[in-house]
Amino acid sequence: MIVDRGRLEGGTWNVERDETTGTGPPASEPPGQGLPLVGLKVIDFSELAPGPFLTRCLRDLGAEIDKVERPARDGALSTHPGTYRVLNDGKRIHVLDLKTPDGLARAAELVAGADVLVEGFRPGVMDRLGLGYGTLAERHPGLVYVSISGFGQEGPLSRIPGHDLNYLAASGLLGLMGELDGPPALGVGAPVGDLLGAVYALSSTLIALLTRKDTGRGRHLDVSITDCLTHGMNMVIGQLQADGRASLREAREAVFTRPAYGVFETADGEYLSIAALEEHFWQRTVAALDLDLSGLDTATLGDRRRNTREINARIAAAVRGRDVKSLTETLEAADVPVMRVLSPLELADSPHARERGLFTSAGDIGYVRFPVRIGDEA
Repeated sequence: MIVDRGRLEGGTWNVERDETTGTGPPASEPPGQGLPLVGLKVIDFSELAPGPFLTRCLRDLGAEIDKVERPARDGALSTHPGTYRVLNDGKRIHVLDLKTPDGLARAAELVAGADVLVEGFRPGVMDRLGLGYGTLAERHPGLVYVSISGFGQEGPLSRIPGHDLNYLAASGLLGLMGELDGPPALGVGAPVGDLLGAVYALSSTLIALLTRKDTGRGRHLDVSITDCLTHGMNMVIGQLQADGRASLREAREAVFTRPAYGVFETADGEYLSIAALEEHFWQRTVAALDLDLSGLDTATLGDRRRNTREINARIAAAVRGRDVKSLTETLEAADVPVMRVLSPLELADSPHARERGLFTSAGDIGYVRFPVRIGDEA
């Protein structure tokens, strides 16, 4: 059956459309005309975040998405129903049992009409189902086949389970989270590995589609979330080597030792981010906050780094005495990098999001559109 968009009741969608008769509401609104991927057909066998975020982006760019879910459904539907709605709005959902001949036959029909296939199973699962790249490429040589996994299709970690936290650990990024004097700790409230892996998968998919125009052939894209995170560590890795840092402790000191750079609580209980590393921003911050620097050597960035704790403590004291609105206005007027820390629930009403037209909706759930304007819209 195809499951359409509708209200969420008891952890499952309440609108179903009979696949044979086509009764019920339409599966989705058509993609906006003028978008670059209109006409592209994608079949998505993935669940949770990485694959669905990739196909959400493809949908935002105009592609048609047919998503195959097992009878127990995508796990996000029961654990994070709001996330599920945001990631899968506008996709046609097919509930198929791939362990049965009928389910596999219907999946094969969907694949036959697809330009792109996305899957997020552990390596080997699609092969066992008869839906592996080697098998499908013989029948559909133009198919772009995207496998998103935690550790890749090959390698010593390829068969073990994992979640975002594990990929952060394997990439070295988790080692640079938390507080300097504490252990590595998860410090981001979003699955950055899943999201970064999906964005790398998006760019790689678009490259594969571009080269297919010349060769007529697709390819198998092996997207390892850990590899993507590790690639994103290049800037840090390069600097740590240049500085001769030899241990995790030294690496954490290098990352966390940032004078006039941090989050500070205001008198009204709000939080303000200040980032004044460069000399001109530092001088403006000192003047705007009327900082007392007596007894501290702050002539150069190196001097300030050696006195990071005391400098940030004095900034914190200055910030604690004023409300967030007046402080923001003062620092903005001085051309200092400053921003109040927003709650995710405030984003849709922020002046930036409103002016940029960032938000759209899936029924009563608001979410952010693809952030780069690519279609014909103004």
